[in-house]
Amino acid sequence: MDSAGDEFSTETVGLAVAQATELVELSEGDEFDLRISPVVKDVNGAMLRMLAYNGSIPGPTLKVTQGSEVVVNIENHDDTDTTVHWHGLRLENRYDGTHEIQAPIPPGGRFSARLAFPDPGVYWYHPHIRTDYGLEMGLYGAILVEPAEPNYWPPVDREVVLTLDDLLLEDGKVAPFSRTTPTHTAMGRFGNVLLTNGETNLALTARQGETVRFYLINTANTRVFKAALPGVRMKLVGGDSGHVEREEFVDHVVVAPSERAVVDGLFHTPGNVVLEHRTPHRVYPLASIHVTGQQVNPSRVEQFEVLRTNADLEAERRRLAEYLHARPDKILAFIAEMNLADPNMEGPVVYACPMHPEVLSDSPGHCPKCGMKLMPTSLATPLSHGDHHKGSEAHHRSQHELPENPPASAGDGATDRAALYSCPMHPDIVSETPGHCPMCGMHLVLVDGAAVETHADHGHRSTPDEHDHAQPGDPSFDGIEWEDDMVELNRITTMENMSWKLIDRETGAENAAIDWHFKVGDKVKIRLLNEFAGDHPMHHPFHVHGAGRFLVLARDGVMTPNLVWKDTVLVRTGETVDLLLDVTHPGVWMAHCHIAEHHENGMMLTFEVVSNGDDDTGGIASDPENLSTSKDTRRNKRGLQSGAPAPDSAVMRRRSHRSADHPEQGATPCW
Repeated sequence: MDSAGDEFSTETVGLAVAQATELVELSEGDEFDLRISPVVKDVNGAMLRMLAYNGSIPGPTLKVTQGSEVVVNIENHDDTDTTVHWHGLRLENRYDGTHEIQAPIPPGGRFSARLAFPDPGVYWYHPHIRTDYGLEMGLYGAILVEPAEPNYWPPVDREVVLTLDDLLLEDGKVAPFSRTTPTHTAMGRFGNVLLTNGETNLALTARQGETVRFYLINTANTRVFKAALPGVRMKLVGGDSGHVEREEFVDHVVVAPSERAVVDGLFHTPGNVVLEHRTPHRVYPLASIHVTGQQVNPSRVEQFEVLRTNADLEAERRRLAEYLHARPDKILAFIAEMNLADPNMEGPVVYACPMHPEVLSDSPGHCPKCGMKLMPTSLATPLSHGDHHKGSEAHHRSQHELPENPPASAGDGATDRAALYSCPMHPDIVSETPGHCPMCGMHLVLVDGAAVETHADHGHRSTPDEHDHAQPGDPSFDGIEWEDDMVELNRITTMENMSWKLIDRETGAENAAIDWHFKVGDKVKIRLLNEFAGDHPMHHPFHVHGAGRFLVLARDGVMTPNLVWKDTVLVRTGETVDLLLDVTHPGVWMAHCHIAEHHENGMMLTFEVVSNGDDDTGGIASDPENLSTSKDTRRNKRGLQSGAPAPDSAVMRRRSHRSADHPEQGATPCW
């Protein structure tokens, strides 16, 4: 290990060089060996110690058929405990790959997982112990599940799996990781090098007239990607777990950490095109594609122009009517708490917003623009947009940088009017004092007296004049942190000075203390409330493990226009998302923010699903050596009292909710 004894090794001597990713096709009953080991990888000329599955980054792409089962034999040749989580798969609980249900695989240890693939689509695998470290170091791989139904997808000429990632380099090495605690816990670890399929300069080819299906997987720790193919017609056909309800032509797709998007591209014209990541301030190249003059025969252009609707999801939409305006079974709030002390607390202290340094105060409080906790100026010294990629010898220079916005003056946003507070969900609710909205319970946000735009209109804009940190009510506000604009502050945040919380609004329980119980067959409406509250409001990709899959019912009370089965949903800053979880598999399951540093910070919960007596999908029983401890023991390890009575959180079979005490059609449900 390095001289810094708390850090993971960066030594490369004697390591094998990372190899190309393999496509491995598996049939029913096959076994496959998956080996975890360190490798050395060339990233823009820097020879880095990284981690790999079977010697490649990404690991092998596993191609299987819907309805099949295979066995994966995992061997750990790294120097730290690990597990492998099969992200998005609905499978037997004992094989989910979390510390809740499986003993960690020690260095030199082995574990065999039996994987089932009930759903078509694109999935992936990664560690679930120190996920922040494992993902950053290269431990991720794709799973492509071919549908049993022949015409499930529209026809294409070729399929390509693309992982979208980033990597933080400092002094020619991967920025150090502590063995004992995650860092960068405020915003997550943003990289300064972008990787597509593990490469900084991925080059692809296509033929004129060719239709290519791209399976996009965001494997980054925290970065949200906005992928576009200028000059190429793009059609959205699928998401996390299969096809969308209605295919649609798009100019970009937004993919949050662990989310997937399936898009078809039609390459009409010979020449060179670039797959881009577009943020409000920059455009980054992700891959280059050379389109040859060789014509595709036969042409699929006419089929590409057809926008199909899928009957299975149309039927789900009809069934959702009774749930849309029903009371949620669970309400989960996302809250941050920061406890950063000024190291130089002598004399008067001036406080500033790390996101908006022009906002100054002589007392603690929160930024009126973004809601973030004001910090002593010695801590609140963010790097500018032009500087946040410094500190790396091999950083990723954009070939298409946009001009920077001029810096805001100290008086921007200032007003002589009395302070007013308004509800982001209900802008007609206005108060002269802080508090909560009487309609929906959200924290009232400080405004300057101008009208606050509703979230239904805060919009998912794609114009290049978006601001990374526009404030609520600004038409350019999109609720996503596209970059790390408080680099130094983010770097020093750990579990000791930063807490991310999931809070059950019914019981007040937080994170591991949340104790939900469901039955197989339940349809559970869960409201995710990412309000402008706490010390650092920001977006969160919320992931539910393999107990089932869910449909996003509504965002800010507006029904989702295009359904798709999902396991992860991006909840933007200030947004309220309702989802309907279809519970299918018994066991002890996890749900958490998929910003890796937030997850490791404790922003996760477990819930238990019991059989309804009719299913046989496999519970939590397992071989003793593969099992972790009991739920009570796990709770005790987290410092909880196992003897305390659990809240009554059973979910009843849903009856019709079209009663008079529910809101009228189109109204925002507020419970």
